[in-house]
Amino acid sequence: MNVPLREAAAPGKLDSPVPTRPGWLTLFRKEILRFWKVAFQTIAAPILTSLLYLLIFSHVLEGRVAVFGGRVGYTAFLIPGLVMMSVLQNAFANASSSLIQSKITGNLIFVLLPPLSALDLFAAYVLAAIVRGIAVGCGVFAVTLFFEPTLVAMPHPVWVLGLALMGSAILATLGLIAGMWADKFDELAAFQNFIILPLTFLSGVFYSIHSLPPFWQTLSRFNPFFYMIDGFRYGFFGVSDVAPAASLAVVGVAAIACAALAIALLHRGFKLRN
Repeated sequence: MNVPLREAAAPGKLDSPVPTRPGWLTLFRKEILRFWKVAFQTIAAPILTSLLYLLIFSHVLEGRVAVFGGRVGYTAFLIPGLVMMSVLQNAFANASSSLIQSKITGNLIFVLLPPLSALDLFAAYVLAAIVRGIAVGCGVFAVTLFFEPTLVAMPHPVWVLGLALMGSAILATLGLIAGMWADKFDELAAFQNFIILPLTFLSGVFYSIHSLPPFWQTLSRFNPFFYMIDGFRYGFFGVSDVAPAASLAVVGVAAIACAALAIALLHRGFKLRN
């Protein structure tokens, strides 16, 4: 019996009924699983930390600090700031920790060997960091709603979602840059402790900049993190320290600049292909 030969696969197609996954999606899935397998540390712990901040600051300062001319209670004012701070810090931590661990353990070679472009690497690391940041932010928001359930009725939900996504993308990109630059955990910790944490805590998370002396008000306006927090808070209350359009413009420019820098460094293989 003559058995017919199987037809050759068309050029550019695999001889398999199972579609292949683009390389960046595989790396993205790997990054998601990396933090999800230790969710108690990467998701639950930051939520608990934000809850402790809320319990302490709201108990001490509620009724003693007036914000937005007394139109918003301090606890309600504090919650969006804590949510956004959690989003930013965890987006940075995810991208930076993943890259520095891969460099130190030596398994970065398995990321660099596949034919992934700089844009592929950027998309995988940044999107995974955004997922973690948003997941933590949603958890913080859900827990803190027990204190201020009226925050569900936010007047501008599109602003809330847009600023959360843009802010987490910026910090994820900064985390990627920090992970490329650092050669050991001490250097990464220095980047976080001397740049990210000061900019975050001095961005108006716990206070309105109008409560500061004029010099510090002016200085705060040079902090891009302030515009992320203030624009995000505008979505909850419809009021803000600066015009929401200005916040959107500053955050948008910062996102484009950081992305361009990170992609250029990835394209060069900056401190990755040594």
